[in-house]
Amino acid sequence: MATKDNAGSSCSCMPDPQTQSCSCLTDNPPVSEIRTTDSTLTFANRLDHFLARWGWKRESHRVEPGLCRLGNPDTDSPVFASANYTLSFDALRSALAGIDAWILVLDTKGINVWCAAGKGTFGTEELVRRIGCSGLSEIVSHRKIIVPQLGAPGISWPEVMRRSNFLVEYGPVRAKDLPEYLKTHKATPAMRQVEFPLKERLVLTPVEFVHTALPTFIAAALLWFLAGPVAALAAVSTVLAGTVLFPALLPSIPTQDFSIKGLILGLIIAIPFALSFGTNPALPGWANAAGAAAALLIVPAVIAYFALNFTGCTTFTSRTGVKKEIFRYVPVMALMSGTGVVLGIALGISRLFGVI
Repeated sequence: MATKDNAGSSCSCMPDPQTQSCSCLTDNPPVSEIRTTDSTLTFANRLDHFLARWGWKRESHRVEPGLCRLGNPDTDSPVFASANYTLSFDALRSALAGIDAWILVLDTKGINVWCAAGKGTFGTEELVRRIGCSGLSEIVSHRKIIVPQLGAPGISWPEVMRRSNFLVEYGPVRAKDLPEYLKTHKATPAMRQVEFPLKERLVLTPVEFVHTALPTFIAAALLWFLAGPVAALAAVSTVLAGTVLFPALLPSIPTQDFSIKGLILGLIIAIPFALSFGTNPALPGWANAAGAAAALLIVPAVIAYFALNFTGCTTFTSRTGVKKEIFRYVPVMALMSGTGVVLGIALGISRLFGVI
């Protein structure tokens, strides 16, 4: 973890009471505090990462924005920009083991580099502000700052150069490639390649599942008493398919739209339950048809909705593409699930009054 080093005079930099961002009062503010960190990940760090992955106290996984000293850097040491999300910061410092460097931590509100770049918090304005507030120009003799490639959407290097005289150098996608990258300051094609393997996809699933665990339990319990164990199993299977199975199978499911991928997976999951609900010899034909239709409408719609949650976590989508997909498919999902719920309610009322 980073610790504070009280070196230098008091900083001419005051936080805005609304945004907590730093507004410098002089052109060359002196350095007040440079925190010291290292490349060792402790048990506490790893526990923090585990809890962050499971969505525990999401707002607490932050480091203090500002300038950090890694090792024993001097005026010629490289400068790296990072987010103040603990996983982003720790990934960077652990990858730089044995390297003396400066780390400029931007205030991204506890959001990782990639997502923060899309939201604008890992952006030009914040980078320029932190360069000025840290007094970086007085600390290093060069005028270069290395920014993660995934942070590029939020950073305009001409604007940063114009306003701070620092040249932005876009580093590799993965922090682990930085030691090799620093030898030539040139990224190989492999370093520029954005990958999203199974392990990285599965890492996303715990937080999604945790957010839905309680509603799933309540829904399953209600369905158990109202419609039996198969209906409860359908609810649990739908949530597990949407939060765990979908990201695992993401590249294997055809089409590009996440919603259609979700509908396809949902249809596969729904078929066994539709057959179960639609082949009850004790019920009239219309009730069997309604039960099967409810499963075929609700399950795919819910899984497709879950699928949309992963658009902001993957390298497969763009912001404009996601917006188009939301406006195109969410009304369809709402219509499907609404119709299915109406059919389910109608069946429940029929059973309650002894019609079936």
